[in-house]
Formats: sequence, structure tokens, C-alpha cells
Amino acid sequence: MKILNTSSVAIALFVGLSFTSCKKSVDLPVDQQEEVAPPPGILSSFSQNWNSYANQSTYTSGQAGYDLGNVSGWVDSRSMISNGNLRITLLPWALSGAGGMVANTDISDGSEYQVSFTIRFHSAFDWSRGGKLGFGFFLGDGNAGGDPAWDGNGGSFRLMWYNNGSRVYFHPYVYHRDQAGQYGDNFGVSYPSSGSLALGTTYSVTMYVKSNTGSNTDGRARMIINGTTVLDRAMRWTTNDAKRLIRNLSFHTFRGGSQDYWMSSTTGYVYYDDLVVTKIN
Repeated sequence: MKILNTSSVAIALFVGLSFTSCKKSVDLPVDQQEEVAPPPGILSSFSQNWNSYANQSTYTSGQAGYDLGNVSGWVDSRSMISNGNLRITLLPWALSGAGGMVANTDISDGSEYQVSFTIRFHSAFDWSRGGKLGFGFFLGDGNAGGDPAWDGNGGSFRLMWYNNGSRVYFHPYVYHRDQAGQYGDNFGVSYPSSGSLALGTTYSVTMYVKSNTGSNTDGRARMIINGTTVLDRAMRWTTNDAKRLIRNLSFHTFRGGSQDYWMSSTTGYVYYDDLVVTKIN
């Protein structure tokens, strides 16, 4: 009888606690019940201006995933909301992903995409030698990082800032089937075409990419900054039709290059806003 009584009490307690626990969650006021929407997954066309986020708050990988889709490589500690802008931190004495942001987003495969955004360097930003920044596109295998696209299986279209010692400017940074050397082409163009970029100034950037077909040079790369067409040329990104499509949106903000002279001794901040990604085809 003792064993039976103990079992009965245990069962009664378990049922009671279970019922109480369930009832508690059901009885929570509506404004205290957490509603969690599923992440959006792979997106095609979307926009974000970050105005809905609290100022000085960390912009986490989870939040980036909800806003941008299937994101990889996000670093929470280098991402913050500042007055409705997304602020990315560049660490001192560090290059590439060790000092900045190298994030990529899966987007719906397509043959024609456009991205636009604004960008601003903090008023005390150290130009150093330069680096990659902003949003761009990867095609096929997404060749970058000194892996030339000569095999015809992929390419990339990104933005770079560069300090040549006498002036600082933007230029395109492009990996494609016909690139001249191991690293990305800039085609000898820059913005501004003379003079330098200014700290604390907002620049509007639009980048358009169209993939080519077969071994044809019927693709396109176009870059427009503050209304000025910096680059607009026919492209042969790939020669493998199975790898011709645009597959990733890149978001890269870092110093480098790989040599130490690309480094800075200071912490730097770059601000982004008004992101619009459009799948055309």
C-alpha cells in the first residue's frame, strides 16, 4: 500500500504541475505573449533602412537574418544601429574578416539584379590604404580573395575604396572570366574622377549586374555613384552556363588587401542606410 500511495501522490503532483504550467502560459496577457515570426529564408527583392531599431543597439545576426534573409558570417560585436543607420566597426591592426564584416546572403538565383544603398565614413575615419565595402553580388562560385575567375565558374562585383597617396576614391572591384590579373579588375575608373572622397559625406551607390550566356560577352556590370555612371560595360562573367546565375548578395566592410600596410592603428566606423535589393530576372 505504501508504494501505491507514493506513486499515486507522484502522479497527482505531476499532473497538477503540468496543468498549472500549461494554464500559466495560456493565461498570459496578450501584450506579454511573445510572437516569433519565422525567418524569411532566401529572398529576392527587399529593402531596409533600420529606422525601426533602437539607437545604440547591437544589430545581431538574428536581426540581420530577419531583415536580409539567409545571412552567414555576421559579427554582432561589429554591428550597431546609430541614428537609423547600420554602423560597421573596423578594428585597429586587423585586416579582412578579422577586423571587419564579411557577410554573405543567399538570394534567389537570378540572371539580373540591382542593389542600391547609401554609405558614409565617420568624420575621424582613417583612410589607410583602402578596403572593400558595401553590398555587391556573387555569381556562380563567387570568385574573390585572390582566386581568379579564369575557370569560368564564377565571379563577383563589389565596391572598394582606395588611397593612392595623393587622393582617395571609390572604384569597382570585379572578378570575371577575362580578368587581367589574379586580383579584381577596376577597369581604370574611379569616383570622384578627380579629387578625393570626403569624410562625413553620404554617397549613394547603385550596382547592377546581368549574367552572360554561354561564352558570350552579353552580361553587364554597371556602377552609379551620386548620379554619375562610374562603370557600364559588357561582361563575360562565366563560360559555364551551370554557374552563370547570381546567387549571393555580399556585404563586406574591411581593410585590405593582405599586407600590413593596409592596416590602421585606429578604430573606424562606416555607416549604411536605404538598402534596396531588386531581382529583375
